[in-house]
Amino acid sequence: IKRELVDGELSDPRTAAVPVAAAVGGMVVPALLFVAINASTGTTRGWGIPMATDIAFALGVLAVAGSRLASGAKLFLLTSAVVDDIGAIVVIAVVYSTSISPGALLGAAVVIGMVLLARATGVQSLVVYVLLGVLLWDAMFESGVHATIAGVVLGLITPARGPDSVAERLEHRLHPLSSFVIVPLFALANAGVRLDVGSLSEPAPRAVALGVVVGLVIGKTVGISAATAIAVKTRIGRLPDGVGAGEVIGMAMVAGIGFTVSLFVTELAFDDPAIRDAAKTAVLVASVVAAVAGGT
Repeated sequence: IKRELVDGELSDPRTAAVPVAAAVGGMVVPALLFVAINASTGTTRGWGIPMATDIAFALGVLAVAGSRLASGAKLFLLTSAVVDDIGAIVVIAVVYSTSISPGALLGAAVVIGMVLLARATGVQSLVVYVLLGVLLWDAMFESGVHATIAGVVLGLITPARGPDSVAERLEHRLHPLSSFVIVPLFALANAGVRLDVGSLSEPAPRAVALGVVVGLVIGKTVGISAATAIAVKTRIGRLPDGVGAGEVIGMAMVAGIGFTVSLFVTELAFDDPAIRDAAKTAVLVASVVAAVAGGT
């Protein structure tokens, strides 16, 4: 995300305007559809579940499509997915956090100040940033704000200019650990669900499952497509070369793949195992439908 802000699609406000608008539409419409479907069952707290796109799986579907897609289409989806992941993590931090501890939050602010000072004075040592990162994570955890926000803050303020920047070296060092250990463990820990259709006979689990599927499959498609059309018509920005309405709709469908962050929000939103299982099953079903629909 930081590299995109410094040197990528997000570095030019006009170029980024359309996919950013698309991302906003792709967050708002699914959330509204979920709330509308769940309003009568008191399970609207899960409105954050269909908001985020799983970047890794979405790009995997595009990789299968290969040369059929213009490179601009892939950049469009990547930029939109980056923005809606930021939005989803902010929602996690603000909506799904526990009671706030002002003292710990102040400590987190002090650590952030230390990171900014290190950046301003040209500190390049990875050890310094890692130690400050551990302190920030602990302070965020103790403050009651969900600790994932520590990663977002550090990512956005870590020096990222130049081929040998701190962010570049950290990403290179952490990539194997993240890809081959952390992500597989996360998937194994969170994707396991009991595929028990019996729970869907109850109103609340059924409404949550329906809200998730409609939000991811229909909400993402409608929200991204409509927001993109509005942004282009109002000349806020322009679509990348080789990207037309058909490509936008296809990208919007693929954006309905909401695996990792959606499963994470499910764990935070609901305590009832039956509702959790229904939501997780719906995320998996919706992601498969979105992948097949968008990939074709």
